[in-house]
Amino acid sequence: MILYLDASALVKRYVAETGSIEVNEAIVEAELTGTAIITRAEVTAALAKSVRVGALTAEDALAALRIFKNEWFDLVRVQVTELLVAKAEMLAWEYQLRGYDAIQLAAALVWQEAMGVTVMMAVFDQRLWAAARQVGLTPYPKDLAALQKAS
Repeated sequence: MILYLDASALVKRYVAETGSIEVNEAIVEAELTGTAIITRAEVTAALAKSVRVGALTAEDALAALRIFKNEWFDLVRVQVTELLVAKAEMLAWEYQLRGYDAIQLAAALVWQEAMGVTVMMAVFDQRLWAAARQVGLTPYPKDLAALQKAS
């Protein structure tokens, strides 16, 4: 399996929350794991926010950030180009996505096109998950709504 992780999925590797077990299992099963280059800033921002809202201590967030930085170069990093942003622009409009969500979706699609095989996109935002399914990616987890209800 080729696994694309958006920031909402990748952060679950470093912070224990609903979906963390599933993300780690998917990473272990994947032949290749990748993400967009912007995910680096998104994951760091998510960790900083977790400190700001009191979900993590500064020490725990910094420890998670160190692990993330050490693992960053193990990921295939899809570059954000003018063509990718143009694709994201269209996707943002068509599926009413936030800007970075549209870039994540476009990056997964570009990677799928380059690989010539179906890419599984791990994402924990319901709108982006649905858009991934509509454009021909395999969204993960298989039943996001059920997983979110269970939490």
